[in-house]
Parts: sequence; C-alpha cells; structure tokens
Amino acid sequence: MSGEGMFHQVYLASRESLRRVVARIAPPSEIEDIVQETYVRICQVKNPQAVVSHKSFIFATARNLALDYQKQSYVKLVDGIDDWSEFENIITDASTDSPFKEKVASDEFAEMCEAIRLLPVQCRKVFVLKKVYGYSQKEIAQELGLSQSTIEKHISAGTKKCMQFKRNRNKMNEEAMTMSKNGLGGGYE
Repeated sequence: MSGEGMFHQVYLASRESLRRVVARIAPPSEIEDIVQETYVRICQVKNPQAVVSHKSFIFATARNLALDYQKQSYVKLVDGIDDWSEFENIITDASTDSPFKEKVASDEFAEMCEAIRLLPVQCRKVFVLKKVYGYSQKEIAQELGLSQSTIEKHISAGTKKCMQFKRNRNKMNEEAMTMSKNGLGGGYE
C-alpha cells in the first residue's frame, strides 16, 4: 500500500482518538477543525514513504496543530488588551487572590494537623506543647516529667517526621498532576 493510502487508512481509523487528544488541548468548538486540518496536513506530506510510523506522525501533527491554536488564542487575548496598566493592576491586586491564599493556608494547616496526628503519642504531646503553645523545653520536661534531652529528641523527631510527611504529600500531588496531564496513561488510545 502506498504511503498516502496508509495515511488515509490510519487517519480514518484514528479519528475518535485524535478528537480525544485534541480535546485535551483545544476548546470543544475547535476540535473538529483541528482534526480536519490534520488530514489536510498529512495529505500535503511530500514523501509519505519516508514516514516510519504513520499513526505517530498523525497524532504528533494533531497535537502540534492544537498547541498552535492555543498559542494563537493567547496572542489574541494579549493583543486585545488596550489598557495595560489596568490589566497589571488586576493581576497584581492582592485582594483578588485572597480566596486562593485562604484555601492554600487552610490546606496547609489541615496537612500539618494530619502530620502531627500521625506522630507517636508522647512525641505528639511534646511537639504540640513546643510548636503550638510555645512552651520551653524546660517547661515541657516539668509538665510531662521527662528529661530535657528526651524533650529535645521528641521535638527533633516530630519536626523530621512532619517534614517527611510534607515531602511525601508534595511528591504524591506532583505525581497525580503528571498523571492527569498525561491522561492517566499518557497513551493516545
């Protein structure tokens, strides 16, 4: 089969998958146009026999066209701004971000509470007395009947475990973001 015939056959078999790939990047109103433009582009390939994987070539073309559309949309958005000083004020206005900042602070607080909850009981008591209530090591030692060196070890262990919890949570969040960006599997079909 000729290269052009192979392109045509692979394109027809992959139209739905192409729509899904393009839908991850472009708005719904542009999906069909980009898929059709993909066909136009593959029909214009000068040497189709030189293409090793027709399917990969088609998907890469569709993805690149969708990304081009996205770039053009951004340029139109930026070109449409007449008063840049007003735009900059909107972007830099701290009050517009306050709900976001409150949500982030709330999430971080909940995360810290979870990390502290997971500490061993004695370590948790020492850690909370030191970090939340601001007790000195001497006061904590007197309150709990422990030596100051034991208090110091609990504070150190609690701090390390909370930081490790935070790192693990951040790593899990990054992996989840990567998976969602890649469509859970990263494949085309």
